Amino acid sequence: MALLGKAAIAMWWDMAPDWRAEFEDWHSHEHFPERMGIPGFQRGSRWADAGGGEGFFVLYELDRYETLVSGGYLSRLNQPTPWSSRLMPEHRNMVRSQCHILESAGSALGRYLLTVRCSPAAGGAPALHDYLRRQAEAFALRPGTTGAHLLQTRTPDIAATTEQKIRGGDQAADWIYLVCGYDQQVLEAALETMLAPAALQAHGAGAVEFARVFTLQHSAESAVPLAP
Repeated sequence: MALLGKAAIAMWWDMAPDWRAEFEDWHSHEHFPERMGIPGFQRGSRWADAGGGEGFFVLYELDRYETLVSGGYLSRLNQPTPWSSRLMPEHRNMVRSQCHILESAGSALGRYLLTVRCSPAAGGAPALHDYLRRQAEAFALRPGTTGAHLLQTRTPDIAATTEQKIRGGDQAADWIYLVCGYDQQVLEAALETMLAPAALQAHGAGAVEFARVFTLQHSAESAVPLAP
């Protein structure tokens, strides 16, 4: 099925090998349950660099954009646990994007996930959106892939949170394209063909800042009971 809800938080960072085991323990057993207990958080997933590097990607799927400025979420961002405060400084090269979901086709979870960060060229947004939408519909049916999703960063106008201050500030992406699948080679081939920088630029993109394949480590769904 498509991404859950209308908004998302997409994050990338690097974690040094000496911290990795503790990070995975904390993120799986404290941080994910905490986030999934916030009203409006529908699902979270954590992905590790498929090439064995230090990078991680985390996606939170939200019911609506307003969840990003909800009291439940902001209270957690401004009151991190002691364990969170210990781990936050080790999130290196953090890119954290708070997003609207523009397009979502096919499945959101699989063994592998390709993430691409790019920006439209001047006047190129409509053409790029249309191209990525059509590609998403194809990825939902193509052998080796199960779906694709287009996100656009729209950062809420709020003060920096305690967690951000601990990390020293975060960067943000612009447009984010996610392709999910079960065949790593098919995803990597897409980076050489329909999602190569030249192909994206031919359809309205400007800078293509980042492209990498990740593998699923853990996912969790909302712990908030449904209303009767």
